[in-house]
Amino acid sequence: MATTKISRTSSSTGNRRTWTFSGWFKKCSLAVMGGLFATYTDSNNRLDFGFDASDKFFFKEKVSSSTNIDFTSTQTFRDVSAFYHLVISVDTTQSTNTNRVKIYINGEQITSWVDSTYPAEDYDTLMNLTGRTYILGSKTGSADYWNGLMAHVHLVDGTALTPATFGETDSTSGIWKPKTAPSVTYGTNGFFLKFENSGNMDLDSSGNNLTFTTSGTLTQNVDTPSNNFVTMNPLDNYYNSSTFTNGNTTVTTPSSGYSGVIGAMGASKGKWYFEFKPVSKTGDADEYSVGIAGASVTATNQPHYKLATGYMYLGSNGNSYNNDSGSSYGNTFTAGDIIGVAMDLDNSKLYFSKNGTFQNSGVPTSGSTGTGAISITAPDSTPIGFYLPCCAFGSNSAGATMSFNFGSGYFGTTAVASANADANGHGAMEYAVPSGYYTLNTKNLKEFG
Repeated sequence: MATTKISRTSSSTGNRRTWTFSGWFKKCSLAVMGGLFATYTDSNNRLDFGFDASDKFFFKEKVSSSTNIDFTSTQTFRDVSAFYHLVISVDTTQSTNTNRVKIYINGEQITSWVDSTYPAEDYDTLMNLTGRTYILGSKTGSADYWNGLMAHVHLVDGTALTPATFGETDSTSGIWKPKTAPSVTYGTNGFFLKFENSGNMDLDSSGNNLTFTTSGTLTQNVDTPSNNFVTMNPLDNYYNSSTFTNGNTTVTTPSSGYSGVIGAMGASKGKWYFEFKPVSKTGDADEYSVGIAGASVTATNQPHYKLATGYMYLGSNGNSYNNDSGSSYGNTFTAGDIIGVAMDLDNSKLYFSKNGTFQNSGVPTSGSTGTGAISITAPDSTPIGFYLPCCAFGSNSAGATMSFNFGSGYFGTTAVASANADANGHGAMEYAVPSGYYTLNTKNLKEFG
């Protein structure tokens, strides 16, 4: 949603003193302002909340330059691997000021603030006011867009609610997930955006049937609070300074230095499959590489294949690499090819395919025999105790753009031609997932990882 917003203009005044906002949000960038919601006229007449450039949560309201609500958390929010559940519960009719605004992240009330200006008793906020335009996904409507994912967004007009109204613990994954049909009276201006209807992404499911306008492009994603998929990790980026887009599934490396980029979620056992696609380069040979690693890089010019527990397949010569040593393995690959990665962590074997054909006559289902496999160090003997996806572009004079499909059904913004799910019905892969292998997400990891 980096340049996308959803908006509507209220035609009726509801309850301006009592309301609740709830939604699930996954951050895809750090140290930048990201607006979640706003009703904005100008910088002196606005209500907005989101995460600021210090990765702190903020909630502010100004009217005619007077700051009536002002909260900034002391806590920073830098997790890019999972969804945050945000609840803002407002009831200005409360006599005790600290009961007038309650803000929760993942079910826990935030109580430590850099700024904490509570509204006056019986204060009428800018929420639920007729004639106001409400913006989801931007702080101003023209800047500070939300760069990330969002799901199950509610506005409840007239009731102050707690996180338990909207969420529950999943019995399979053990994670906090949205209630698909919470018991809520939405009131005059309330709405419920599920983002589940691919033909009508901004459909209101509250029963109010409110009409929204989407500016930009909303892309539906299988990565949801109920089943969180792996992405690449911008926090593990010190030696590379790559940029991350498309929900952190696309990586663009700089034109100098070639340290690798690693995933934000991995596994210590089980059998797993994901796909990788080189997109483009600014020069040099096809120095694209993809694989898995059991450690992070610790220096510049150190892609993961230079590590003792890093295993990668290099496009320029088709070799496999580990511990900075190459071995003849498969065909070369270039931009547009799709590389499948099948890691068998039960038998410490690794397989790569090119456009659906496993290289070196590999048979991912061969178990301990490891036909055509690359043998890897057992996960529990790696520095971090598990393996993560990784990629790199091995050039000091050129950069590259590379995309992953961990199950979203997209390489960047391009949908896969096929939609092959794993045996649990999760993911949409270009090529068939090998029998016994699964996509990397929280539900599968709970069961097999």
